[in-house]
Amino acid sequence: MHYSDYDESSVRVRPNKRGSRPRTKDRPAYEKAVIGRIITVDRGRYTAILDEDTANERIVIAARARELRRQAIVPGDLVALVGDTTGKPDTLARLVRIEERRTLLRRSADDTDATERVVVANVDKLVIVVAAANPEPRTGFVDRALVAAYDAGIQPVLCVTKADVKDPAEFLKHYEGLDFPVVISRTTTEEASGVDARGADGSSARLDVRALAELDELLGGCVSVVLGHSGVGKSTLVNALTGSTRATGHVNAVTGRGRHTSSNALALRLGQVPGSWLIDTPGIRSFGLGLVDPDNILAAFEDLAQIATDCPRGCTHAAGEAGCALEAWALSADTAQPADRLASYRRLVTTKETTHEKELGAQ
Repeated sequence: MHYSDYDESSVRVRPNKRGSRPRTKDRPAYEKAVIGRIITVDRGRYTAILDEDTANERIVIAARARELRRQAIVPGDLVALVGDTTGKPDTLARLVRIEERRTLLRRSADDTDATERVVVANVDKLVIVVAAANPEPRTGFVDRALVAAYDAGIQPVLCVTKADVKDPAEFLKHYEGLDFPVVISRTTTEEASGVDARGADGSSARLDVRALAELDELLGGCVSVVLGHSGVGKSTLVNALTGSTRATGHVNAVTGRGRHTSSNALALRLGQVPGSWLIDTPGIRSFGLGLVDPDNILAAFEDLAQIATDCPRGCTHAAGEAGCALEAWALSADTAQPADRLASYRRLVTTKETTHEKELGAQ
């Protein structure tokens, strides 16, 4: 047979091992899809709640569509579901779209990594939990959590446990220039919430009922996420506020570190106010800030951002910066408060740029 006798129909094409490309870029709109909130993710299965706070509320298990395989789906995400969305046993819906996110708490592996790792989505408040002792509070951890919260447009709340073991006043001096709620738990056995995560040395991890009431009021009507080292009472806090039974751990008497008890992020209903959710997260060993925009940190300090509009173009707002309006404002103030607030802002910016503090346990 001569070469000219062949045509394109004679060519055998081997199938692509990775699958064929879609025939068109136009994907279905899924107008009839129902919207649900992701409450947990486990081994490729997504648990969502549909029609929340209604008589038809139900839990649905879903698998994501093939076109979403490269997108992170996390607790707090609002997603579109098709297929069997009845929530009946042994049924599986199909997750076809991630709705626009209001906020996004994210991290990177380290400060030089540009790869985004999404933690949670659509949260309003970040509860940073530290212990006054056992384990000792780390300013590096709190600073990095604050930077991530400000960058995402999320309001931070600092919760200090075990304040009856050690007075946290010295630690809290680092944050006097910042404007966010601080809840301190000082408790005896009689005042405790009844949920115990007591350390091996017997130090308190119980929560003061007054602190619980304050947190309940602060977080009511919001979607919040809890972040903290193991052993500080994070899971105890979640259990006390939501009535769940998440496992609690103890602090190792030798290393001073807690044992991880939460293996996956889980959204739990908080109180009786509709729309109130509390997301418990597993321990995060590193919290890189490679994706953070320093301008977002400044925007979180509304008073400083307003003054900074008088700064020259390209001003870094660092100490001694020529023509910096923030520097002039702090120096001309009658009290030390403006200087403290500017120092707090500068420390957070420095935290973002310091690579050796990427581990949450860093001082």
